[in-house]
Amino acid sequence: MSLWTLQQVAQHKSHSSCWVIIKNKVYDVTEFLPEHPGGAAIILKYGGRDATSAYEPIHPPDALDKNLPASKHLGFLSSESVDTIRQERLKLKKTKDELRVEFARRRMPPLNRILSLPDMENVAGQILSHKALAYYASASDDEMTNSENARAFTRFFFRARVMRPVAQCDPSTTILGFKSSIPIFVSGAALAKLGHPDGELNITRAARKEGIIQMVSSNASFSAADIIGSADHSQTLFFQLYKHRDDDIAEKRVREMENLGYKAIFLTVDAIVAGNRERDIRSPWVLEEQETGPQYFEAGTSDELKDDVNIFGTAGALVANDDRDMTWEKTIPWLRRITRLPIVIKGIQCVEDAVLAAEAKVDGILLSNHGGRQLEYSLPPLEVLHSLRQQRPEVFSKLEVYIDGGVRRGTDVVKAVCLGAKAVGLGRPFLYAQSAYGEPGVSKIIQILRREIVTAMRLVGASTIQDLRPEMVQRVDWHPHVPAKL
Repeated sequence: MSLWTLQQVAQHKSHSSCWVIIKNKVYDVTEFLPEHPGGAAIILKYGGRDATSAYEPIHPPDALDKNLPASKHLGFLSSESVDTIRQERLKLKKTKDELRVEFARRRMPPLNRILSLPDMENVAGQILSHKALAYYASASDDEMTNSENARAFTRFFFRARVMRPVAQCDPSTTILGFKSSIPIFVSGAALAKLGHPDGELNITRAARKEGIIQMVSSNASFSAADIIGSADHSQTLFFQLYKHRDDDIAEKRVREMENLGYKAIFLTVDAIVAGNRERDIRSPWVLEEQETGPQYFEAGTSDELKDDVNIFGTAGALVANDDRDMTWEKTIPWLRRITRLPIVIKGIQCVEDAVLAAEAKVDGILLSNHGGRQLEYSLPPLEVLHSLRQQRPEVFSKLEVYIDGGVRRGTDVVKAVCLGAKAVGLGRPFLYAQSAYGEPGVSKIIQILRREIVTAMRLVGASTIQDLRPEMVQRVDWHPHVPAKL
């Protein structure tokens, strides 16, 4: 392969010829500019220079191999150029946000003092970069749905039974026939490497140790092969599929996952376009103004008509090529034809669609509004679960039902299982845990949830998951009386 100097690469930074450097390799991305899901502008920003720091946290290592033909892999940087880049990195002044993160990481509490998932989230909120936290925590519009997902659990109270033998309490279950030590799983969440260099691998290794199942996102920051390669041979992993609009590309992806050893396909149906995640969209402006000071409107300038805002944020590019024309009649039979794996529909938000999923004979449904990141004011999944139990209880005998969104306590899990959920998914808590403490952090929150689940099961009068029944939970809607002020 050819060797290139920085000066040679720097000549290629336009629409007509755009090269970038990734990990000391040179790539011609000119023809890929119009196809890039995030738009051409972000690539052109790094045209003719090193883009490694921007590329690595949000792309799997094999992304270039899959998206660029071999002829566009131009070669390597010369040794002198590699040394120059290394020296430039050493001289690079740290941003205020990087300095803040370093300071916060030196003051993290010992892991044994993390008593709950909210404790872990509080630590992560301090140590994550602004970009990572804005992506992980952001939700759609005014973020009401995200808040209501958690608040929904406060409307359900236990009708505990006493005088029942619970000295031996077994919280284990199965999900699609695969064993899980507790009724939770890792719900698909993208870009874990934004928070920690080992990203999804931290989650995979801890899931193996703690005996739970991980659903891997289509948009993970490690490749599906890397993630399953870090798993134990007996470990169960599911794959969250964002279906590409091109059926041939989508089929290739599904067959790849089946060949790699993933055990189920979770077809995501609630993210056909990106939600309006304004916290994530604003993130670059916040970081820019930290360094250069605030920007103000100037009347009479071209700024009045300027409209170059990237309204898609970090997430928008991830779903740019998703299929927006999926239907029950077309998509499910297509998926059944190309794979023997169990099929779960992720993103059911009403009773009617749960019934249609049962009629389509899929293997499971995940009641989810994408953690409040898509449609603002979509119903909390727990409320949908309760409605499904009240209106169409027969659905629970036709397929497995799961929920995710807003789960932060073992009592939340137990409430959902009482109402018929086979298991409960969590996304953000695993991102926060691995970002703060790596693999041990993920193990810690699973252990916390196990302790909380077992405690709740014993106090509600259940020695096994099968003992948790709908009559053990009651929905209440108490409104406190507030005296009128005269």
